[in-house]
Amino acid sequence: MKIFMDKDFLLTTDMAKRLYHEAAAEQPVFDYHCHLSPQEIAENRRYDDLAAIWLAGDHYKWRAMRANGVDERFITGDAPPYEKFLAWAQTAPRLLGNPLYHWSHLELQRYFGINTPLSPKSAGEIWKTANEKLQNNAELSVYGIFDKFNVYAVGTTDDPVDSLEYHEKIAREAKTKTKVLPSFRPDKALNISKEDFKEYMTALGRSAGKTIASFGDALAALSSRVEYFNKRGCRISDHDLEYAPFEPALNGCKDAPDAAWEKEAAAIFDKVMSGGKAEPREAEFYKTFVLCFLANEYKKYGWAMQLHMSALRSVNSAALARLGPNTGFDVIHDHPVAAKLARLLNAMNSGGLPKTILYSLNPKDYYPLATIMGSFQSNELPGKMQLGSAWWFLDNRDGMEQQIKILSDIGLLSRFVGMLTDSRSFLSYPRHEYFRRILCNIVGVWSDKGEVPADWELLSGLIKDISFANAASYFEGGGTVSA
Repeated sequence: MKIFMDKDFLLTTDMAKRLYHEAAAEQPVFDYHCHLSPQEIAENRRYDDLAAIWLAGDHYKWRAMRANGVDERFITGDAPPYEKFLAWAQTAPRLLGNPLYHWSHLELQRYFGINTPLSPKSAGEIWKTANEKLQNNAELSVYGIFDKFNVYAVGTTDDPVDSLEYHEKIAREAKTKTKVLPSFRPDKALNISKEDFKEYMTALGRSAGKTIASFGDALAALSSRVEYFNKRGCRISDHDLEYAPFEPALNGCKDAPDAAWEKEAAAIFDKVMSGGKAEPREAEFYKTFVLCFLANEYKKYGWAMQLHMSALRSVNSAALARLGPNTGFDVIHDHPVAAKLARLLNAMNSGGLPKTILYSLNPKDYYPLATIMGSFQSNELPGKMQLGSAWWFLDNRDGMEQQIKILSDIGLLSRFVGMLTDSRSFLSYPRHEYFRRILCNIVGVWSDKGEVPADWELLSGLIKDISFANAASYFEGGGTVSA
């Protein structure tokens, strides 16, 4: 009988075991997309208890507790920390088959040396042991965690109006070897139909040191903030798109940005800034134009552009009103992706398409995305276009295996930039281990079946590249405009 989550967890062949233990396990972590707090990093935060570091902000766990009938008071409410932890301990045994069960026990093992399965029976002892280590072990401060898990770099998620003061503090004080890089997330500048758009334009202008009185001013402010972020180490942008926008047909506009596009976008901008509302087609046209403009800006600086698609946000309006966004009420969208995305990338390409990573929260999109990216590769950089890792609801074993195998079928797995946490928790680094074990098992099984050569140099090189080297090369190749 196998031991629960032992050293060969998820590894089913001798080659898979060797690939993980000798090639993957010791590779640094390049966590290029996450939602960690730059302030908590800069302050090298220490957490008081397991509820604070493990449950606060983790809507994966919140969704599971709601499914188990836990009252919201013990999830996002005012219940004492131990009672919240106990609610999670009562949920954990119900998670068999859910990746949260594996992640949670990897986290207990790797951070706290706790191998006991979490349950109501074991909750008291686990709470006591983990809290003692949190309070007394410097390895469990933010910088200690970075060092313990060999975190080479993290990419936070930052709005264009952010001052990046905490990134500057981290760089100035140099108390961690981990690179903490901002990522440019300009969703609010594109969502012209949102009620706070005018207010946001005021904030954007203030951050850029100018008054935004025209569409040209707005574009200049965005360009200025891209330059500002670049000087502070940014090499990645990120866009949350419910679906890929493409609406060029207004007033006979062509399929590539030109003066007519800009004139039409300016008219929509002026309409909204004067108190009007953008019609759906106008809002999509505006987003299309500004995305193309920003893509060309990213290209100037050698940045990578991430397009995260097919998340339908905050579907429970009562919960949104009570708890706010990002609390566990987002779902997978099934909007068609191929036609508009292909045309959007084609329009961007007319002015210079940057390195681009395409993600979808819906696995039905993997084959279309993989074929679309293959149409925009370039000899300027191997793997310029990427099929993003299995993300959010898909970063389970089946989801990761599906993404890896489809990328292998359609593109070059060997050029893949690998895993990200997309997490708000400093306890999430074992997700990289989880991914690496799954990857090593896939390749190990291929080898055992004679589908790839049992060539250690070839296979271990593949694993090392996907675990770390490809990401380091891909994301650190920016900065082409002098800072």
